[in-house]
Order: sequence, then C-alpha cells, then structure tokens
Amino acid sequence: MTSEKKVTYLEAISQAIREEMQRDEAVFLLGEDVGTYGGAFKVSANFLEEFGPERVIDTPMSEAAIIGSAVGAALMGMRPIAEMQYIDFITCGFDQIINMASKMYWRVGMPVPMVIRGPAGGGTKGGPFHSSSPEAWFFHVPGIKVVAPSTAYDAKGLLKASIRDNNPVLYLEHKLLYRMPELREELPMEDYVVPLGKAVVRREGEDMTILTYGALVHQCLRAAQVLEESDDLEVEVLDLRSLAPLDYETITESVKHTNKVLIVHEDVLTGGIGAELSALLAEDLFEYLDGPITRVAAPDVPFPYAPPLEEAYLPNAEKILTAARKLAAY
Repeated sequence: MTSEKKVTYLEAISQAIREEMQRDEAVFLLGEDVGTYGGAFKVSANFLEEFGPERVIDTPMSEAAIIGSAVGAALMGMRPIAEMQYIDFITCGFDQIINMASKMYWRVGMPVPMVIRGPAGGGTKGGPFHSSSPEAWFFHVPGIKVVAPSTAYDAKGLLKASIRDNNPVLYLEHKLLYRMPELREELPMEDYVVPLGKAVVRREGEDMTILTYGALVHQCLRAAQVLEESDDLEVEVLDLRSLAPLDYETITESVKHTNKVLIVHEDVLTGGIGAELSALLAEDLFEYLDGPITRVAAPDVPFPYAPPLEEAYLPNAEKILTAARKLAAY
C-alpha cells in the first residue's frame, strides 16, 4: 500500500529520519541549525517541537565537534545522525571519521552506529565550497559505508538501513535531486528498507553497461534513451546505490552480458570511484570486454565559480552520449 501523496527526494529523507526517531529513542539528530531552522534545506523542520532539544541538537559551527560527538554517542549505544550543512565541510571532521569512527568496530569490536549525511554535488551554482563530491575519499577507507541514492524511494529506504546499521555510514544527498519534480513518487506506507550493498538495473540493455550513481543516474537514462532512438543501441544503466559495500556481483553479471562498460561519476576523474571499478573489471573480466573501459567524470581541476564554467565542468547527458558512441563504435 502506498501513500496518496507524492513526495520529493528531500521529503523522503525527512520521513526516514522522523520515522526512525519515532521507532528508536536511541536515534537523535545533531548539526548546525537542525532544530531552530530545520537545517539549511529544512529536512528537519518542526523536529525540535516533536522530539525536543535532547534529540534535535543545534551545534556550534564545528564539523569536528559534530562528528566527534556523534562518534562518542555511537560508542555509548546511541544512534546519531550528524548533518553536514554542506558535505564540503566534512573535511573539518576528517580525523574523527578516519582515525576514530572507521577503526573502532574493527579495533575493539564496539559498534559505531552513526550516519553522517548532507547535501553534495554541483549543478546548483553553489561554487567551489558548496559543490563537493567527496565519496572517493571515504570509499578508500575500510570500516566506512558509503551510499548515494538517486530516487525518493531509495533515499528513504537507504537512510533507514543506514541508521539501523552498526557501522558508520556516509549518506550523500545530491542537491539537484532534492526537489526535482520527476522524482516525486508515492512511497509505501508500511516500514521498508533498501539494503546497503545492492545495486539495481534502472534500464536493461544488450550493447553496453553504464555504471553510475546519484544524480548522474538520470543523465545516463536520458542518454540511453537518445542512444536507443537515434543509434539503435540498447544500453543497460546500473545504479550502484551503495559504493561501499559495492555490489560487484551485479556489476559483473551486467558487464558479462553486454561486454562493454562506461563508468560515469561527478567526482574528478583521477582517483575517483571509476578508477577502482576499472581496475576490478580489468583484472577479473578482461576476456569479456569488447572495448576499452571508458570513464566520464569531472576534469582534474578545482570546482569553478562561474556558472558557465560549472556547466562545462560537470558531466552531463551530452558528454555521456559522446563517450558511449565512441565506445559503441570500437
């Protein structure tokens, strides 16, 4: 049974947090202005009135303090959700994540059930300090789970699964998806989760696999539609959803089926998720490949200020089309 109201990606995130706080008193929210103003994007609007100041905590402007406090609370049996007002500022809490949160479960066997969530990605004219895609920094670190939902259904289900997980989870919300009209959908009224570590095929195809996640899933689907209509190519689009753990089984099944692979992500090219995927596929599936493993990503330069430069910088459907056609012709 689904709700009658179609909800946005942002509303789905809000629903997930509220329902988990209602379900489990150990769950609480902390971050800058999360109580007073509901956060920068109003995800937690009215939460302070509903749950009180002990469970909706306005913090100082210090990501190191926010994440460090969340680590301590998680070690003591709580389930904190630490909001980064913009995900770029997560770098201020890098030490707490890398040297504390990621190692405690492995080192002393104590669960660290915490979620660090926040708006990521470009395309909103936010400039270089509000448009980061930091997933590769944490994908590299054992002990941290990383998820990047692309739909409202997944935004809710993956966040619920993240909150219930006993490991630290980095939950990346792409700002472009927050209020995207086409992502509005009716969600199940009953409780549900989307398991971490499970990719999903968004579009089936025979000629090529596109591996992607987050906002670029929708750019890839647009490109795949054009390739079908204009080039008679059937392209499979695989939404990774979870970057760590990675659903390598579903990835390999798709690539074995199509024999060509294009990897698309918004993060910079060098050292991005696509680099590790390329290495894995080259090592394990070389004999299945009928063309070079190809990547579409942002160039290796700092994120620009000017909106026209931002548009040129970011991957989009046109760049995906160009790369896919070149790979198809190989």
